Amino acid sequence: MIKNIVFDLGEVLIKWNPRNLYRKVFADEREMEYFLTEVCSPQWNSRSDAGELFEDVCAELIKKYPAYEKQIAMYFPRWKEMLGGAVEGSVQILRELKAKKIPLFALTNWSAQTFPIARKLFPFLGEFDGIVVSGEEKLIKPDPRLYRVLLDRYNLKAEESIFLDDNPANVAVAGKLGFTTIRFTSPEELRRQLQHFLG
Repeated sequence: MIKNIVFDLGEVLIKWNPRNLYRKVFADEREMEYFLTEVCSPQWNSRSDAGELFEDVCAELIKKYPAYEKQIAMYFPRWKEMLGGAVEGSVQILRELKAKKIPLFALTNWSAQTFPIARKLFPFLGEFDGIVVSGEEKLIKPDPRLYRVLLDRYNLKAEESIFLDDNPANVAVAGKLGFTTIRFTSPEELRRQLQHFLG
């Protein structure tokens, strides 16, 4: 029996893309793509999601790529400009589930330094009964230990919970831990799958 639903946040409820900022910064799209692939890469960004401070990871990167000092240095101060707003269809589903009094939780890869900004910008984050943030725990999905933090902290059982995420690797680990899983692709598909599992 499903009792709880665990949401990922990025690209499920909140749009985030560093291109939203760096299209304002780079005149050349190809150079921007090089910068976001090789310099401020997803792998580099995940270090802050795993608990490292932006000040430290940016300083290290500037030493490696001094030609991009200006662009690297703005990554954290102008982080808010990377946000693209809420995924409104998913927010509507979240509120419908809340109205049905289904316990709702979030397990997110997110920097501890930027998550407070998101809390202020997106009031629906207050709808959750609990949120585990990777940067605060210094663990990052798909590390099974982060999922166990959520289960232990809120006294949840994986087999009584749905886990939904847009990242296939994160979904796969959740399945191995006993969660019922949904790979998020769109609010419409999420609604269909939730109806299947919840009736």
